[in-house]
Amino acid sequence: MKLKTIDVNGTTYAVIENGNPVYVHDDGKEIPFDAVVSLNKISALNGEAKAHREAKEKVEAELKKFANITDPAKAIEALDIVTKLDQKKLIDAGEVDKVKAEITKVYQTQVDTAKAESEALKSQLYNEMIGGRFNSSKYIKDKVAIPPDFVQSRFGSSFKIEDGKVVAYDPSGNKIYSRAKPGEIAEFDEALEFLIDNYPQKDYILKASGNQGGGAQQSRHQAGQKTMKRSFFDALGPLEKQAALKDSVRITD
Repeated sequence: MKLKTIDVNGTTYAVIENGNPVYVHDDGKEIPFDAVVSLNKISALNGEAKAHREAKEKVEAELKKFANITDPAKAIEALDIVTKLDQKKLIDAGEVDKVKAEITKVYQTQVDTAKAESEALKSQLYNEMIGGRFNSSKYIKDKVAIPPDFVQSRFGSSFKIEDGKVVAYDPSGNKIYSRAKPGEIAEFDEALEFLIDNYPQKDYILKASGNQGGGAQQSRHQAGQKTMKRSFFDALGPLEKQAALKDSVRITD
């Protein structure tokens, strides 16, 4: 490859094409030489060569760690055996079960603590929202001959807290709805009155008429007023029906 030149008045000049000198290759082909492009390419190739060299040196350094291993396949097999032996030792020593037991113990403790705290909060909420209503009930004060805590012990289980509200259920498990406000859940006193009115032994706990403003808290039973709704009478067993009739209970619709 040689530079293409021309002679002008005895002076030799290089042939320039698009700003680049033209070279004539051995096969006679004339090609302009772009020095800038060539230098950039050489720099790029040098960078690639450096990267390859550094990667090669890194691999060689890693391989030195295994210089004494003459049979890679056997080495891999040996490692697999050792791993299985270690696992067997752990299992034989009961370490796996021990770790599982510790994790389970910690988890169960957390669950039990959370459950106890939840039950305590539920009990506190129940006492405040439901117990408070029994204690402040106007219906109990005016109509019932026994203390509020006795009323709660008998009918408290019929009241539940749902969505922050006190909801009453009848003995069949149905929500008690208001008669005064059709379609709405009955308020506490209205629900309690419904439960007591449908209680077979209500005459033992309700005040007798004429004694509802305070003073003597004589029950209807004590006053000789004994009534029972027919639906409850029909649900009684034969012996209970006989006892009710013998006690002169008046059946009402």
